[in-house]
Amino acid sequence: MGYSIDPISANCYPGTTILINKFDIRDEEKLNEIESVISSARYAEWLNTPRSSAFDFDHYKAIHRFLFSDLYEWAGEVRTVNISKKGTHFTPAESIEHQAALIFGRLRTCNYFNGLSHDKFVEEIVDFYCSTNALHPFREGNGRTQRAFLTQLIRNAGYEINFADMDTDLLMIATIQSAQGVTDLLKDIFTESILS
Repeated sequence: MGYSIDPISANCYPGTTILINKFDIRDEEKLNEIESVISSARYAEWLNTPRSSAFDFDHYKAIHRFLFSDLYEWAGEVRTVNISKKGTHFTPAESIEHQAALIFGRLRTCNYFNGLSHDKFVEEIVDFYCSTNALHPFREGNGRTQRAFLTQLIRNAGYEINFADMDTDLLMIATIQSAQGVTDLLKDIFTESILS
């Protein structure tokens, strides 16, 4: 988890940063374990049988709902508080819907990146990755939602990717760098990971 919340610990048990959950787990480590097991199983299920192929913001929210509805009442709902992580401040809550309309509108205008050469496709995926990372529309579970959406989007364009094969620490470093405007490492990772 590890998000800094502004101004209060919304969706958390009083006096804690532990998210209110359907299992009433109040131990952060235990909640992380349960969340990882459940969301990983649901992630694999989604990728085997996607429930949507609209590639719009509703599709993005549907993935989040599918991954996390067993755990959180607010799964699939846009966050109402501002959050930051490791020094990165994400899109203010009140601007999420507007920013999402721009991001997913551009994706539609660009025909979901279909028919692009590998190099151009990687450039577009890096840009989309950075945009959706900055958006961070949910209270928790943004990365898993993003990876499921991207995997489906990449497959739809005739390419393949497996995030499980990536060095997660290196991807985290690249993601932090990209939030500061430096995308070289992220481009290298996606160039190597996106296959024809």
